Amino acid sequence: MMGEPRAETGREQERDARRDLRRAAANDLAREPVPIPTPSQTDVVVEGIKSMITSGKLGPGSRLPIEKELAVELGVSRGSLREAVRALAIMGVLETRQGDGTYVTSLQASLLLAPMSFLVDLHGEADASHLQSVRRVLETESAGRAALLIDDDALAEASDILTGVAPLIMASTEHDFEAFIQSDIAFHRVIARSSGNPALEALIEALATRTVRGRLWRAITEEGSLPTTHREHLGILQSLRQHDPEAARLRMGTHLLAVQDFMRDHPTTEAVPSTLEPLQ
Repeated sequence: MMGEPRAETGREQERDARRDLRRAAANDLAREPVPIPTPSQTDVVVEGIKSMITSGKLGPGSRLPIEKELAVELGVSRGSLREAVRALAIMGVLETRQGDGTYVTSLQASLLLAPMSFLVDLHGEADASHLQSVRRVLETESAGRAALLIDDDALAEASDILTGVAPLIMASTEHDFEAFIQSDIAFHRVIARSSGNPALEALIEALATRTVRGRLWRAITEEGSLPTTHREHLGILQSLRQHDPEAARLRMGTHLLAVQDFMRDHPTTEAVPSTLEPLQ
């Protein structure tokens, strides 16, 4: 009987010892410095040029120093500098003019957000409905703002777009399909432009790419839903004419919710044929 308490005490001591070891190990890990990843030379250039722009050293339209001088200033090789310049050009931050050097672009939202459209086009059908829901939120607000700000010229332009496509509603040729895509792009662009918010306009442009619209309009054409879609466009235009922001938001939101539901229910819609000319 007397041996049991000693056995229990031994087990407790063993548990305490293990606990102390774990604590000591944790403390040692906490004291060890966390290694900081070494940035690549390309990253150094990107961050360096970004710093020059944000600090005001370089502004829209500014010419970058010559390659040799900039490489020395940033402490990188000329090869890494060229690689970073190409990356920033793709991002819409820089532009290279043959024989004249490299310049900062206008840095407008339409340029800086344009690469997003590439991402949108690469997304599979599983993500299409998610992207469309984001587009719906943005375009609904865009329509509300446009109802307050749109002028007579923009209203006339939007009206001409819908009038021009009306005779093609019952047609189904490839040429007519292309006309529907062009009219849809043009109509929504007028509204986005009339919102008075360049960033909002650029985001909408990036999310509603020609490839996405092509897939959608192909499916809508095959399902015979063109008359409904056209009526929804006419309803949006009526709200814009009346300068009624709430009605414009409601009609645009309803229209794009129907589009979102359509994409969800038709996940195998084919991409627009590659023979179609890209939008200029």
